[in-house]
Amino acid sequence: MTFDNLGLKAPFLRAIKETGYTTPTPIQQKAMPPALEGRDVLGCAQTGTGKTAAFGVPVLQRLDESAGEETVLRALVLTPTRELAAQIGESFKTYGKHVELWHSVIFGGVNEKPQIRELERGIDALVATPGRLLD
Repeated sequence: MTFDNLGLKAPFLRAIKETGYTTPTPIQQKAMPPALEGRDVLGCAQTGTGKTAAFGVPVLQRLDESAGEETVLRALVLTPTRELAAQIGESFKTYGKHVELWHSVIFGGVNEKPQIRELERGIDALVATPGRLLD
């Protein structure tokens, strides 16, 4: 199986290929098709098996398909640590680089004013830790 068999659109296939990935991992093979259909997915896999791509690429593709003229927050990824939030944000940047989607990462321990300004400019997806989201 290749990423071409999973129902991904050209911009996302291109971004994946540019990362050097050629074959989806088992979690990606099982999670991406139902996620692309908008179904809920619960997955469990070891570290380094591509879980972020398994949910992130479908989220970005669905956001891209439903994008309108105005940038409106339509996806929230809640994560327990700032390190994981930053990692997911980087993955969104990598996988979404060939489409016009905007995302932001917010977490505590840093000045919140730049994060607030970014949210005010408008984003499609937000990656956040619980504490900063509540702030």
